[in-house]
Parts: sequence; structure tokens; C-alpha cells
Amino acid sequence: MDKHAQVPAKFNTPLLMGILNITEDSFSDGGSFLDPGPAFMQAEKMIADGADILDIGGESTRPGSRAVDEETEMQRVLPVLARISESHPDLTISVDTRKSGVAEKAIASGAAIINDISALRFDSRMSAVLVANPEVKLIITHMQGEPETMQEDPRYEDVLESIDDFFAERIAFAATRGISRKRIMLDPGIGFGKDLSHNLRILANLGKFRRFDLPLVVGASRKRFINAVNPSDTTERIGGSLAAAWISALQGVQIVRVHDVKAHRQFFDTLLAITGEKL
Repeated sequence: MDKHAQVPAKFNTPLLMGILNITEDSFSDGGSFLDPGPAFMQAEKMIADGADILDIGGESTRPGSRAVDEETEMQRVLPVLARISESHPDLTISVDTRKSGVAEKAIASGAAIINDISALRFDSRMSAVLVANPEVKLIITHMQGEPETMQEDPRYEDVLESIDDFFAERIAFAATRGISRKRIMLDPGIGFGKDLSHNLRILANLGKFRRFDLPLVVGASRKRFINAVNPSDTTERIGGSLAAAWISALQGVQIVRVHDVKAHRQFFDTLLAITGEKL
């Protein structure tokens, strides 16, 4: 572990961002919540389990996935988003999209965060939508390549420096488009164009990215690097997911993006009770 990533003696519980995939082919739960009814019930469950934020996506970005058209994505996301927003007006809702049209309508329906895995590179109009909605936050994710091909042969001279340089460039780009840095959150993109060694090095050195003084988001839940460490089906990776969430919290990550909200809430509540952080 690099010296900049030495963990603090105490930690703060990260916010839990529950993942709601309204897709046919997401790596963990594709097809489970395509219909609005089951999708809304899953959202209700995650809220009851302790989710601080919901992240709703209508296009899978798993390795090898193919893009869906904007209309299909909107048909999947917007009805569920509107219902959740109406039922839980104080809940923070994020929408995982690269498309400006989806983002624009999602914001009008109550989304407070746009989680753009392309980091404003996919749709040139996305910046204008964000400028027109200055209260909305933006998650910038590092990704090498595109979802369909990103895992074919990812290579870096130094993965940490590459991500650091990417964040600096994207923050500067956003500023030129009128998006202030105070609106930005940074996601190093676990599994987005990275092999096992890259993912493990990122997780061990998340503290490097605290230099930007911006909220960090980490999504390692159920991802295939856990299977590479300990062979397991996607739904059996809670141990690895909790380990990644724990090391993220120790290094000051503010948001962890998770499938198993209840287990993560229980994990952090128990840790806090044991260490006396709530006293």
C-alpha cells in the first residue's frame, strides 16, 4: 500500500448507494427488475434496508454489454423513477446514464445525481443539461474503452497515475463547460477496463484520490475480481463486497455502491457499535 493511502485510526460510515438495474443483462441481476412493479418493490426494499441513495440504470454497462437506444432506456427508467420520487420525496436518487435525453427527463422527474460512466465523453449535450440544472451532482467514472470491449485486454503503465491524470483532465473539462468542481464526485471505475491486479491496487490505494478534495464513490459490489480471488457466483460475493466496502471506508470514501444494502448496513452499524464511533 502506497504511503498516501495509509488508513486513519477512525472511520466514517460511507453512504450506501443501492443499485437498481432495470436491464436485461446486468452482470448480477439482469432481467430481475425489468417490469416497473418488481423494480419499485426492489427500490422499497433497499430503502427499508437502509439505502441512503438509489442509483437507477436502464442500460447495462457490464463487460461485453451493448448499448440500448435512448427511448428504451427512458421507458425503463422514468416510470420507476417518478414513482420512487413521489413516494420518497426526500430520498436522493441517482440515474446511471450516458445519454443527455435520459438525464434531462430524469432530472425533471426528481434525479439529483447523474452517474455518467463516460465522464461526459459519450454525449456532447450532457454538459449543457447539467449546466441548465446547477443543483444536480455529477459522478465522473474512469473507464478504459467502452463497456462492450473494455475487458478484452486492459493495460496501463501505472493504473493509479492514469486514473489520477484522467480525473484532473475531466474536472478541467467540466469547468470549461460551466460545471463547477463542487458538483463533482469521482469513481475510479472498479472493473471498468481493469484486470484483477489493477482492481486490487486501486482498492488498496484509494487514498491517493483524496488529493482532489472531492467525494469518492466506489462500486465493487459482486464484481468479477472477487471471483478471481475466491471463485463464487455473483450472488455469493457478499464477503468480498464487504471487504471492498470496508477498505474503502477506511480510506475516506464517502459513497459505496452496493447490491446488498441490508448486509452492508448491518456490517457498518456493527462496526460502529463495536468501535464506539456512535458514542
